[in-house]
Amino acid sequence: MTDLLTLGETMVSVRTERPMRLGGDAQLSIAGSESNVAIGVARLGHDVTWLSAVGNDEPGRLIQRTLRAENVDARVRFADDAFTGFIAFDQPSHDITRVSYHRRGSAASTLTPDETTAAITELSPTLIHVTGITPALSDTARAATLAAVRTTNAQVSLDVNYRARLWSRADAAATLRELLPHIHTVFASDDELDLISDAEDPIADLLQTVHTVVVTAGGKGAWSHTRTPEPLAIHRPALPVTVVDSVGAGDAFVSGYLSATLDNLSPEARLDRASTSGAFCVTAYGDWESLPTRDDLTLLTHAQGTALR
Repeated sequence: MTDLLTLGETMVSVRTERPMRLGGDAQLSIAGSESNVAIGVARLGHDVTWLSAVGNDEPGRLIQRTLRAENVDARVRFADDAFTGFIAFDQPSHDITRVSYHRRGSAASTLTPDETTAAITELSPTLIHVTGITPALSDTARAATLAAVRTTNAQVSLDVNYRARLWSRADAAATLRELLPHIHTVFASDDELDLISDAEDPIADLLQTVHTVVVTAGGKGAWSHTRTPEPLAIHRPALPVTVVDSVGAGDAFVSGYLSATLDNLSPEARLDRASTSGAFCVTAYGDWESLPTRDDLTLLTHAQGTALR
């Protein structure tokens, strides 16, 4: 049994505080949307499993070790014939982070439908979380994602998480819409909604298929739209924090929302915890390093001084 199962690629990350071409010191860590969410949900006190493949190499072992240290059950296949992907972050100026990927043909792109369905059968997760990144990696990874959402009785969430370097908007739209009939909760930025609906009112259109649509808009905050007897729309402003690095903020937001879902909190409280987790993430560098624990959640408050629990 596990509270949350997620699957996808995690890469070794290399980060420099100036243009990488200049050399100098670099920070070594790991990065990946699904594992960021896994760490965030685990830090908030839940049982979490992450499924993927890595190369039979030291970068792959770094990923496994880091996730285990964060109390995530890392179900990893070590591939002898493929490598662990990596991602590089550098800063050409103080407030600009430049990203480059080296992942085409990586081990994670070989994830198979048999692996995902076997994990679901064994673990009987309460929630399954997938993103639009994993099916963009390869045909087999796409099939693995489809198999996961089609063969489970668990509640499934989808973070659209469009990556233009991995696939076109047309290809993304075709695959994501194939997933939608099996999805309970969709997370999307306001500029991603057209990938999952062509309707003039995409929210109303999506709520005919999914239960909840959560739309994030950076500094404008986030909206939750829920299909109830009467559609319920909730807005929360972004918390007033000093933004150091926005990388990983969306994953942090999702982790807070899923944690609150596992705790059976109200739609309002789910959005509160999501916003708090996202605010923590942007206050420091790194994809996941500043994600909050449950005790940390009281450290950030509403402007009125009401603690966000």
